Amino acid sequence: MTSPTGERAVPRRGPGPSGPAHGPARFMAGQSTEKSLNFRGSSRRLLRMLRPERPLIAATLLLAVASVATTVVGPKILGRATDLVFAGITGRRFPTGRTKAEVVDRLRSTGHGTLADMLNSMDFVPGHGIDFGKVGMVLLIALALFAVAAVLGVVQGRLTTTIVQRSMFRLREQAELKLARLPLSYFDRQPHGEVLSRVTNDIDNLAQTLQQTLSQMLTSLLTIVGVLTMMIVISPLLALIALVTVPVSVLVAGRVGKRAQPQFIRQWATTGRLNGHIEEMYTGHSLVKVFGRQEESLETFREHNDTLYASSFRAQFISGLIQPAMMFIGNLNYVLVAVVGGLRVASGSLSLGDVQAFVQYSRQFTQPITQVASMANLLQSGVASAERVFALLDADEQEPDPQTPVRPEEVRGRVVFENVSFRYNPDTPLIEDLSLSVEPGQTVAIVGPTGAGKTTLVNLLMRFYEVTGGRILLDGVDVAAMTREELRSKTGMVLQDAWLFGGTIAENIAYGKADATDEEVVEAARATYVDRFVRHLPDGYDTVIDDEGGNVSAGEKQLITIARAFLARPTILILDEATSSVDTRTEVLIQRAMNSLRKGRTSFVIAHRLSTIRDADLILVMESGSIVEQGTHDELLKAEGAYARLYQAQFAQAVAEVD
Repeated sequence: MTSPTGERAVPRRGPGPSGPAHGPARFMAGQSTEKSLNFRGSSRRLLRMLRPERPLIAATLLLAVASVATTVVGPKILGRATDLVFAGITGRRFPTGRTKAEVVDRLRSTGHGTLADMLNSMDFVPGHGIDFGKVGMVLLIALALFAVAAVLGVVQGRLTTTIVQRSMFRLREQAELKLARLPLSYFDRQPHGEVLSRVTNDIDNLAQTLQQTLSQMLTSLLTIVGVLTMMIVISPLLALIALVTVPVSVLVAGRVGKRAQPQFIRQWATTGRLNGHIEEMYTGHSLVKVFGRQEESLETFREHNDTLYASSFRAQFISGLIQPAMMFIGNLNYVLVAVVGGLRVASGSLSLGDVQAFVQYSRQFTQPITQVASMANLLQSGVASAERVFALLDADEQEPDPQTPVRPEEVRGRVVFENVSFRYNPDTPLIEDLSLSVEPGQTVAIVGPTGAGKTTLVNLLMRFYEVTGGRILLDGVDVAAMTREELRSKTGMVLQDAWLFGGTIAENIAYGKADATDEEVVEAARATYVDRFVRHLPDGYDTVIDDEGGNVSAGEKQLITIARAFLARPTILILDEATSSVDTRTEVLIQRAMNSLRKGRTSFVIAHRLSTIRDADLILVMESGSIVEQGTHDELLKAEGAYARLYQAQFAQAVAEVD
């Protein structure tokens, strides 16, 4: 199967209710929107996204510095307590009345030079035991410092949560506003589940990543700096030994992270495709069952699920290797520090408390490095999600409204197409040099085979797409010179696929007019025969419609959408096969209602049932983007052209169905 451009078309998704692409989508199918992850660029963009929270970030930084400082000082103070305990134990071994110097000299003279060197570095008094008062005071100071660090950490965590959630709030707002500015062509070539995945799953994953890494990353980096400073103060030699393992840790983390990065890209891209398939299957599950496509749908799900499992497993497994590798390197560092530190204590160069503090610092030094390395998988996953959200935010938007918009002096509903040309694909023309003039109050019916350009014509009028040539005038003003809001506020539209949101019937009707009163809602409902079935519902107009409109029939849903359009009292009315889902009797009633409500309004009716447009003022017959015939119903039948052939074919089909 080939696309209109001659290239082989790729199916958008698995089998589902949407079926093959029609209209604009058929020119877009198969285009990929995935981009390779630019980790550095996306990370910088994430940091720029946090700029509005600079005051809170500064406060968080200060709290982190204070918290890390109090935590880092703790081992040094505990080392002092160890020295006091060891000095007391050592002092009790020697008789009272001698000085420290006398004890050390006597040990040297008896050949215990190593022990003498070690005791010479200690502050002990011969004959005195442990000074529990001093030890208790040191422990209280350490406890107070740890308590202050804990309180500062809690406050820092709260501020970090505030920073992240505010940033995600703005990002969701940006995504929502971006969706409103995107052209219809973007949604034609994107599965709905893919778009939803970017706005929901990817932003949630990004929020979780920032929440888990922002505070911890900052604390870990500050801890590395603070601990390294204390290590150098205690023993530059031991600090140098501890630093030997850092390049190895960085090298291992970099190598493993580089291998995990493509897997995270694949993981989130596959998540979007899986969500798209599930969303499509859920909304059209009845059709899937009717046509017996459960197995095919399940097979497509299995393919996406298997791909997601494989990519997620590889991503998590590869990135998960970082932490055990870091722990192994940290244990090697611990062994080196313990051995060399013991030798330094034996030589009297360091006290036992200093070595104990240094061992704790070496653990504290490798732990934040391990934490930073273990956060690499979270960062890889978060930045991959950020890249997908940024791709949405960077998508080409519809052309902006003019800075100095023009509006008709009086909106009467005269519509003129002047040499209009349009193409979805630059190489494939659809509408070429089309001209048409519609007077105010006229009803124009547009008929023709599927793909002839009927819906495209009204989409151009509504500026869902921009013309590639010519112009469209509304009461003498080019619609491109008007704001879209101004243009669409004069237009009411009822589509073939009725759309209702979760709310009451009254709220769905009132959606057509923001300040509608209850009386106006009921009046519109009566005019479109909605009132007939609403009165028989237990809750009447307060009946709540579920998200899919499943508690009302297809015909009743269409009636509600028609009532919504009529309530808006538009100057231009567009009906895209609006009566296709109603029964014959209801269709007759709607036709009568539309005849009265169309008075004074320019109406465009896209119809497949030619019997519904006999009273139209003008009928346009389109084929391949061109108007091949135009006139009234009787005139076109007499011409015995394309319209007559369509009409006779439908009449013959109706007779065959009766037979």
